[in-house]
Amino acid sequence: MKQFRTLFIALALTIGATAFTNAQSKVAHIATQELVQDLPEYKSAMDQLQKLEKTYDAEIKDMLSEAQSTMQRYEAEANTKSEEENQKRATELQAAQRRIQEHSAKARQDLQKKETDLLKPILEKVRTAIQKVARAKGYDYVLDSTTGTGVLLADGYNLMPDVKKELGM
Repeated sequence: MKQFRTLFIALALTIGATAFTNAQSKVAHIATQELVQDLPEYKSAMDQLQKLEKTYDAEIKDMLSEAQSTMQRYEAEANTKSEEENQKRATELQAAQRRIQEHSAKARQDLQKKETDLLKPILEKVRTAIQKVARAKGYDYVLDSTTGTGVLLADGYNLMPDVKKELGM
């Protein structure tokens, strides 16, 4: 009877330990920022954004240059013009300054929208690939090990090679 009881306790502990081990979640990690930056689509998107940003910068610089030359001309002619004319010119310069500020704000908004439009499908593609690989490998959770995301130590399985293979990189 005592042997049976010992055997029963040993069997219960073994089953409990096995169940506990099976209940543990499998966790992997991947540096998503590094993965995204390695994609050709990302590099192409960044090139498009840089070109657009240069275009906006050139437009704003042209507007500023034009406003400055107008201001210098108005300042040089101020002594020969009436007070009413000088006031009208000051108002005109203020309006030009507002247009430049509005154009600059619109350019920033357009750049942000374009960045979102270009990166959303890339990020979705990466997320889908990570999810597919993680499920195929039996991982319950995948942590982002990109620096600054909160994962301090990532000694577990790194999905990067498998996901790059999935993405054809």
